[in-house]
Amino acid sequence: MEVRGWIFELAATDPAIGKITETLKWGEPAWLTPSRSGTTIRADWKSKTAGQIAIYVNCQTDLIDRVRSHFEGILQCEGNRAIILPLDRPLPEGPVKTVLGWALTYHHDKRKR
Repeated sequence: MEVRGWIFELAATDPAIGKITETLKWGEPAWLTPSRSGTTIRADWKSKTAGQIAIYVNCQTDLIDRVRSHFEGILQCEGNRAIILPLDRPLPEGPVKTVLGWALTYHHDKRKR
């Protein structure tokens, strides 16, 4: 719920993002930007890895590479599409919000490059 709140908070503060659409993709909560400013964000929790949640982004973006270069030692990445967040400590708000912001504006920022 904390990650969900941050997504809506970021969308409310950045007019480029616009209104967020919340849905289920593959039975997991997902957030999309109807403005097409960003890429889809999904979150997942599974009983077999009950001590963590995963935040997924499109594997064809460079977002996880950016996470690795900016937040090595702070955020754990899995493959080229997931950030793994342990639930036994507070979520690192600053880094996670930064990554969520990157995802929510991915296409908008890419057009500006």
